[in-house]
Amino acid sequence: MTVPTLTRQEAGPPVRSEARPAPPAPHRPRRAVRRGRPDDPAWVRPAVLALLATTAVLYLGNLGSSGWANSYYAAAVQAGAQSWKAFLFGSLDAGNLITVDKTPASLWVMELSARLFGFNSWSMLAPQALEGVAAVGLLYLTVRRVSGPAAGLVAGAGLAFTPVAALMFRFNNPDALLVLLLVGAAYATTRALERATERAGTGWLVLAGALVGFGFLTKMLQAFLVLPALALTFLLFAAGPLRRRIGQLLAAGLALVVSAGWWIALVQLWPASSRPYIGGSTNNSVLELALGYNGLSRIFGNTGGGPGGGGNSQNTGFGGASGWLRMFGDSFGTEVSWLLPAALIALVLGLWATRRVPRTDPSRAALVLWGLWLVVTAGVFSFMSGTVHPYYAVALAPAIAALVAIGGRELWRHRGSPAARSGLALMVGATGTWAIVLLGRTSDWYPALRYALAPLTVLAVLAVLFGTARARTRFAGVVLVAALAIGLGGSAAYAVQTAALPHSGSIPASGPSGSGQDGMGGGPGGQGGMGQPPSGSGAPGQPGTTSGATGSTDGTSSENSSSSGTTTSGTASSGTATDDGSGTSGAAAGSAESTGTDSDLAALLEQTSTTWSAATVGAQSAASLELSTGTAVMGIGGFTGSDPAPTLAEFQAYVESGQVTYFVVTGEGAGGGPGGDSGTGSAIQEWVAANYTATTVGNATVYDLTSTGS
Repeated sequence: MTVPTLTRQEAGPPVRSEARPAPPAPHRPRRAVRRGRPDDPAWVRPAVLALLATTAVLYLGNLGSSGWANSYYAAAVQAGAQSWKAFLFGSLDAGNLITVDKTPASLWVMELSARLFGFNSWSMLAPQALEGVAAVGLLYLTVRRVSGPAAGLVAGAGLAFTPVAALMFRFNNPDALLVLLLVGAAYATTRALERATERAGTGWLVLAGALVGFGFLTKMLQAFLVLPALALTFLLFAAGPLRRRIGQLLAAGLALVVSAGWWIALVQLWPASSRPYIGGSTNNSVLELALGYNGLSRIFGNTGGGPGGGGNSQNTGFGGASGWLRMFGDSFGTEVSWLLPAALIALVLGLWATRRVPRTDPSRAALVLWGLWLVVTAGVFSFMSGTVHPYYAVALAPAIAALVAIGGRELWRHRGSPAARSGLALMVGATGTWAIVLLGRTSDWYPALRYALAPLTVLAVLAVLFGTARARTRFAGVVLVAALAIGLGGSAAYAVQTAALPHSGSIPASGPSGSGQDGMGGGPGGQGGMGQPPSGSGAPGQPGTTSGATGSTDGTSSENSSSSGTTTSGTASSGTATDDGSGTSGAAAGSAESTGTDSDLAALLEQTSTTWSAATVGAQSAASLELSTGTAVMGIGGFTGSDPAPTLAEFQAYVESGQVTYFVVTGEGAGGGPGGDSGTGSAIQEWVAANYTATTVGNATVYDLTSTGS
């Protein structure tokens, strides 16, 4: 019997597939693991990886050359690596006498690294560098969601190669973590705007609030400067009814309060007798520290402003004269303002160009978010009458870079319009001209940069303004490369030079040595810690001469005076258990040479086994001794030497119970800080001198508190 043959139409599709299943296409598994957006051009992923890798090399390279950087915070990191109680409260010493004058979130990251990898310069500073790489990546992701991958790359590069970013992401002040958290909050807000009518939108906004709250635990009220930008942008431009948007903002506000408030509540409720004194406060209150000393006093002056910190100060280490032009002046200019003229132009022109778009337009929302971030933060920094330092400007860098990228992209898209071309030409011309001015402030440092920027700027402006439509299309890439070279050339050169230099003290400066920051390194206290000043510094009380920036003392804050001169990286070693029963977990003492401490004095303190090996007036002196010996040292009076901790009666009780072995008076004088010659520190020193015999160890005067007395 003949079996009929079915045609393709009669057989139907199932016959072939059931008889011989087709193998999966070879490209399908690749699609399943594809990362990024499917419509991304092929160059996007390699370019992003190159940006992050370059940033990592810039921030991580030769990281240990700065030694302990700011030794005040370095000592606290060592203490937190030795004692969990010191970790929780941010204590300066493992004996938990007094905290640093900041909330401790940035210390927690460094202390965890120290516990994992041992306490040394690299393990302390590497988290800051990685926070910088993460901030660059997050800024890229935030901007690309609105303006595409090219704009995201421009924004990321703008942040990475800002000189003050290259400085602070290689340093141990709190600013590195603060910038990462705030960029993360901007990313979360951007995601919330995209999905405002969904539950996920509320979740993203709550995350933004929690990140800002954790920023408060990093650097207190400075974190709240971005709140107007985040809240108003969502309120004005998110989808959905106004009532819903208000409710979502209230939920984010609650997350902020919980994120910031849990630690504040813990400290306030913890019995004061069993926790360290809150350094920098007048009444042992973290709220008073946040709102007074580190809050309103820094803005309006008063007791928190400190010598040299006033708005009329001509000291570049304290921001120079206050006013609208402070961000362009000798203090802040080379730190952060390279792209600031272009950012302001992009903000104004971008808002004008989007004046008729729908309310929820993402480009306008992004311009408002980053514009308010820039205007509010720069405005506060510009008119602060209290203590302000140029490195604070790292908080402006993400907003400046984002505005240039978003605004520049909008103008580039409409470059067929004469108005858009004029705006682009204005951005390029202003950036090139201002870069030449900034480079002129260090006229003897690679003058060829200025000479190259001038003709390049002119040619780029002419090409943008007068190029034909065909030429603009054909040579668009060349024009873009020229614009980026103009925008990032001088800034990147300063950033690379910054990364190549070691930095120490409390008022570091970016750029070439002496780049308009002459007032930042000198002054009393610019030398290192105890006894002999470190190599390359002046005698006690004279300006230091370390490469990179040093600090100067004003006696108001851990950010206001030098903790040490140039240092070398410390070495890991084991230590002994502390009062709370925890071991060092990798904490280590640095060398005496690395902190300027006399080796004989360091050897003497290393032999002790009491809760505190020694006591000295002022946290600066105590920090140097701690880092050189790996022991807990009582910093009487905190940073300024005038905090009421401990009182004379409390100190006498510590001595009587055998908890402190020596009292040390350094070559810096009684306090190691301006406040050390009065108050509790002076009273304690007088009591010690009247009851114990002085001996000389190296360049320090030492009293043995375990002896029978004089």
